[in-house]
Amino acid sequence: MKFDMRFDAKALFLLSLVLLILLISITKVEWLLTWNVHLIEDVQALILLLCVPFTWFYMKPKSLSDQKKWFWMWAIAWWFMFFGRSISWGRDFFPDVAKIYFRAISVVVIAPVVFMLFSSKLRAEIAYKVRFVRFPFWYLMIAIVSLFFADCVEHHRLIGSWLLTDLASQDVVEELYETPFIFALFSAALFFMQQDRPVEVDMAMVCTESN
Repeated sequence: MKFDMRFDAKALFLLSLVLLILLISITKVEWLLTWNVHLIEDVQALILLLCVPFTWFYMKPKSLSDQKKWFWMWAIAWWFMFFGRSISWGRDFFPDVAKIYFRAISVVVIAPVVFMLFSSKLRAEIAYKVRFVRFPFWYLMIAIVSLFFADCVEHHRLIGSWLLTDLASQDVVEELYETPFIFALFSAALFFMQQDRPVEVDMAMVCTESN
């Protein structure tokens, strides 16, 4: 696996956002208690949902090679799964419905992410990217750190006590740390999109010229 170590403006913004959240969660506890955690969750869910059509229209999977088509359809399935998880598979909107229905929904939504891995074309594209494509180091690092912070706050693990000074603001702080995770994950995905999309356009131009 290779890494692209460039630290661009987006990485600076994301890192600054993580540090700002850290500062606020430690020094502005009373302020955080006035925030609406459900609004933050709804905005995050909307962003994740919008990543589905964005990936589809930006990448146009039908115009890609079979391997890349499988990969980006898999990416769309991941975005939809993240969206489903963010709304607890619909339980947030229908809390009185029996849990078994939401479990069934979770199985249906998660299944494509798992079963698509049985495709040799998808596995080949994943292997190609791992071996030959540079991964955006800073986007991935910020995503990992943000998710780690959110997990520590939620489950009071490891450095959780350093990240949270008042349990009353736990839910808000957890959701705030998940925000740069979502942005960093999208930035990483866009990084790969920008590499795959021009290649397909160039191939189409070559085929047109040869005809």
